[in-house]
Amino acid sequence: MAEISDSSDELTKLVNRCQQAMAHAWVVRAFLRHSDEAEDFPELTYISRSIFDVSRALETRVNDPIGYFKMLRKKVGKFRAAVEEFAKQVPDISSHTNFAQSVISLRGSVTMLEESLNQAREVAIQAEASKTGPAN
Repeated sequence: MAEISDSSDELTKLVNRCQQAMAHAWVVRAFLRHSDEAEDFPELTYISRSIFDVSRALETRVNDPIGYFKMLRKKVGKFRAAVEEFAKQVPDISSHTNFAQSVISLRGSVTMLEESLNQAREVAIQAEASKTGPAN
């Protein structure tokens, strides 16, 4: 029974870490939406929509860590692709440090999400193994 509680606590901590990563992404979204470049570069809406989509999908499952990580598994690949597309576009949009830093921040968010997802998988595997006992 203690293993289940331990794994639940660990998953909750990982959800909180993911929520921190998404908070960073949300701040980037706010910066982009309010930047002067937003009017001249409508392609900025793609990364903003992607951040919104992932954030909204995950926040509905904050109290259900297993559901949270199932949703994250569905969303993280598309989010990673959107971030990399954004990174390619930034040099054409602006050379301002804020834009360069936004790429670093979003890449960091993706890394944190992927690492947390991998750790959640390990926690689930260990919890399952502890239920079935040692292999013969």
